Amino acid sequence: MGLESKILSREIQQFLYDNGATLGTAESCTGGRIAEAIIAVPGSSNYFKGGIISYTDEIKEKVLHVSKQTLKEKTAVSEEVAIEMVKGACDVLNVDYAIAATGVAGPGGGTPQTPVGTIWLAYGSKDDIRTSCQTEDEGRDVNLLKATNRVLKLFLEYLKEQNSQQEE
Repeated sequence: MGLESKILSREIQQFLYDNGATLGTAESCTGGRIAEAIIAVPGSSNYFKGGIISYTDEIKEKVLHVSKQTLKEKTAVSEEVAIEMVKGACDVLNVDYAIAATGVAGPGGGTPQTPVGTIWLAYGSKDDIRTSCQTEDEGRDVNLLKATNRVLKLFLEYLKEQNSQQEE
């Protein structure tokens, strides 16, 4: 885990801790890297409730309650599945916010429609979910590191936005 992940995690901690909010993760291709970055900060047990590594469609469906129809029609590597993973994590983990990642990290597994390096990221609350798609293929390790840092950065920006709206 890089320094950037730790810095972002510390900033996320400040927002969640100050607001008494909770966080969980639902990860597929990142395999727990997002959760690892979050718990790297001492005191994370005050707001991080846990993470689900849903590496297969079966676990996405049975644990996170991702729709079988969505998985069939859109595939696991889609914006729709990432959104459903956030909703599922919020429900199953009973958290205010969740972060999700699903994609094809590589080196194999890509298709013409979903090439290697395609990773859908989702984050937010059950009622306000944002998404982003990463499409660059720079090798498995770099793809996963970039996805982790990217979603942490986007989630931090989201929290800052939420905080400024509450202050108005």
